[in-house]
Amino acid sequence: MTADPTRLLLLADTHVPRRARALPDQVWEAVEEADVVIHAGDWVEAALLDELEGRAARLVGVWGNNDGDALRSRLPEVARATIGGIRFAVVHETGTAQGREARCDAAYPDTDVLVFGHSHIPWDTMSPAGLRLLNPGSPTDRRRQPRCTMMTAVVRGGTLAEVELVTVGRE
Repeated sequence: MTADPTRLLLLADTHVPRRARALPDQVWEAVEEADVVIHAGDWVEAALLDELEGRAARLVGVWGNNDGDALRSRLPEVARATIGGIRFAVVHETGTAQGREARCDAAYPDTDVLVFGHSHIPWDTMSPAGLRLLNPGSPTDRRRQPRCTMMTAVVRGGTLAEVELVTVGRE
């Protein structure tokens, strides 16, 4: 059973060591503060998974399209976890932005919150069926976004609250 409230850190597309040699200190500080770290894939090398497993209180993660056999043998394509009564699913890719909510409603009918990555584009929407879709962006590779990002949130009383897109500074 998870304590109430539960602090979450949402990450995706870390691409270590290709896009950054390591996660920024700001991200590691957030890992230390979180009760659960959710990573939506594209780790690139298993060393980061090892380090997060060692430092996170609880880790829920999936593999992404840039993750090879070493990561795919340790992580699922889709992860599911119930945190504070909220049903989470985590996946790397959800397809194009157009029609995403309807596709995810159909693919994840028994889910309250879907965390995904791949695009490096932060996303926070609600589907017609009430599924919350969250993409934290990337803390290491902003691509065409103005800044690198991650998300924090709190599960309190069976509700997802205080969802915040956090800018990750370049060190």
